[in-house]
Amino acid sequence: MNIISSRYSDLRQTAIEFREEYQKAGPFPNAYFDNFFDPAFLRLVAAEFPDLEKDKSNIYYDNPNEKKHASKGELGFGPNTKTLVHFLNSQVFLEFLQELTGIKETLIPDPYFEGGGFHEIKPGGFLKIHVDFHKHRRMNLDRRLNVLIYLNEDWDESYGGFFELWEKDMSASVVKIAPLFNRMALFSTTGDSWHGHPDPLSCPPGRSRRSLALYYYTNGRPEHELDSASRNRITTTFTGRNGIDSGKMKRYNRLVNVANDVLPPILVRTLKKFRNK
Repeated sequence: MNIISSRYSDLRQTAIEFREEYQKAGPFPNAYFDNFFDPAFLRLVAAEFPDLEKDKSNIYYDNPNEKKHASKGELGFGPNTKTLVHFLNSQVFLEFLQELTGIKETLIPDPYFEGGGFHEIKPGGFLKIHVDFHKHRRMNLDRRLNVLIYLNEDWDESYGGFFELWEKDMSASVVKIAPLFNRMALFSTTGDSWHGHPDPLSCPPGRSRRSLALYYYTNGRPEHELDSASRNRITTTFTGRNGIDSGKMKRYNRLVNVANDVLPPILVRTLKKFRNK
């Protein structure tokens, strides 16, 4: 069975066709592709989506910034999911991403799925606006690119769950992407690539917002993309939307961001692990 749909099977030509659109997109380089994967194959992947609450080795984030479930590593992946993620970490797909994004440094996949893998948000859940951690804690590489694959068939846009990209000064939401089945969204990550799913999900009981996330890295990056204070940050930085998000969230983030800046990385990791239990 094919992994990629016939429309995009020539990955090099696809990258050439869409590279200008991706690299010039606002508020920072991004794109999404509908029906990128063979739908029959992606349904096999969706059918392997695990019960993330059942396996206690997975992660449940529950704080003013995020309320979501996430897998940890690839041990819980089924055979079709492994086929997909190994393809997405392969030379041919990396070369597609390299051509599409224009990133000059060689892209490196993450075999540990640090922060990646299966993600699930249930009714009432959310992921507030943030920029991602900048350094891989195990490999000490620079995070450069996110790829998100949505697994939600028959998704009604009234359920919400839109993936939002915000202006670099957080003045407005510029792009809203519905998490529709077989939609692949990708964007370049920098110090001001603000994004998230900030409003509580309103899908019916028994439904959830499901996705598969992969992140890509380089050994080094352009100096202008990050300030010196955050260049080695291994934790996510959240921010509130003016006039929308609560004062409690903003106070929480001030405390967390100070901790990120002044505490040793090992202590930050310990606090983050405790916070998300």
